[in-house]
Amino acid sequence: MTKASYQANALSICIGDAFFFDFFRDGVIMKPTKTSSLHKLTATLSTVATVLALTFATQAGAVEKLEKDSIKLGFIKLTDMAPLAVAFEKGYFEEEGLSVELEAQANWKVLLDRVISGELDGAHMLATLPFGAAVGYGTKADIVSAFTLTLNGDAITVSNDVWKQMKPQIPMEGGKPVHPIKADTLKPVLEKYKAAGKPFNMAMTFPVGTHNMKLRYWLAAGGIKPGFYAPPEDTSGQIDAEAMLSVTPPPQMPATMDSGTIVGYCVGEPWNQQAVFKGIGVPVISDVELMKNSAEKIFGVTKEFADKNPNTHKAIVKALIRASMWLDAESNKNRKEGVEMLSQKQYVGADFEVLANSMNGTFEYEKGDKRDLPDFNVFFRHNGSYPYYSDAIWSLTQMRRWGQINEYKPDAWYLETAKKVYRPDVYMAAAKALIADGKAKASDFPAENESGIKPPSADFIDGVKFDANKPNDYLTQFKIGLKGKQKVVGGKVVD
Repeated sequence: MTKASYQANALSICIGDAFFFDFFRDGVIMKPTKTSSLHKLTATLSTVATVLALTFATQAGAVEKLEKDSIKLGFIKLTDMAPLAVAFEKGYFEEEGLSVELEAQANWKVLLDRVISGELDGAHMLATLPFGAAVGYGTKADIVSAFTLTLNGDAITVSNDVWKQMKPQIPMEGGKPVHPIKADTLKPVLEKYKAAGKPFNMAMTFPVGTHNMKLRYWLAAGGIKPGFYAPPEDTSGQIDAEAMLSVTPPPQMPATMDSGTIVGYCVGEPWNQQAVFKGIGVPVISDVELMKNSAEKIFGVTKEFADKNPNTHKAIVKALIRASMWLDAESNKNRKEGVEMLSQKQYVGADFEVLANSMNGTFEYEKGDKRDLPDFNVFFRHNGSYPYYSDAIWSLTQMRRWGQINEYKPDAWYLETAKKVYRPDVYMAAAKALIADGKAKASDFPAENESGIKPPSADFIDGVKFDANKPNDYLTQFKIGLKGKQKVVGGKVVD
């Protein structure tokens, strides 16, 4: 609530109560005399002065002085921007003293460029986006993140024709495909395309984006080469590729596939469910099946903004934490209301039914094959909003694997780079403030001694174990991809 709001409320309460009691005595409405009104008004104004002083003192303690209280935040039209919409619609930003404008952006590059230029104070970002900027792949910039907006939330969708050709290779149970579906079921389809001299074109949303990394992971786990990068000479990502991956903005993916330009894509919701509703494609795997509870989107600001506006940054994170808690509260009980928010044109603008298909804990693959997938979107549970260094390290390993980082890096470099971007200190400061405000409990958050490194996990479709303490050993386990001191030179992988 703003200072003006508190002032108005205090005046209304004090003056209103004073005159109510003056006019209403012993159950009878009375007309006040001039003298009684004057005495009452004098006493009331004195009371108002006292109440206002106490109110503002309390307010000053609740909200630290913000360096910047009017901010503009960007987002892409995807369901995982939900914490931003909820923080705005439920008044959480306002309660932190922030006047916020939310603005949809055309694509990830425009969004990133506008954050760097200062046209946007912060934004909904792909979890890998700041690391591309950190290593100078494309635009070099210092982006930091103190908040993970969501875990999971993506899927890989193929056209009806490709699905028809994949299906004979997919095990069935009870008349339905057994999930998760692996990419080796796609190999015979690629062979047909190759024999016909046709490229097998698939889309992702941004070169240093999570959708690119997840699509590549799925393809490579099935023995399909997704191609390498060799910056700065070759940034196509199609060196030695069997599946040709290119960029398409999320909202355009269904129409681009329907036109035949691409035969599949990896993207967040609602654009996979949109393909189901339109009858033009089938999601074959969700990312929670591909790699359990991976960081998908983060909230990012420039390092300059964070350094100049520490209280404002913390206030934003506080509001976003509350929004994420609300979205995951009591087994997703608020998701219906959240979907109603997102369906508004200023946010995602997709049909309620399309958004609800994944946000409400289910996911539809083939038309009519709707299954429970309660963790398809995770906003807060599983410590989902905490910025883990290990999530950052995984992103960096995939950039190295596909040549976006085209030189060997020692293990220590991965953690050092993660720490330049992720700011768990800001997150925990925001968490402590919410606990002090009585809006959260200590048990809602990681422990004080959290290292930021999750335990090793093999929760991936190929069963390869990821240990964030040993990123180079992790890379050696993959048959497809760079490892050790390999790099891409002249269109070839060399040792």
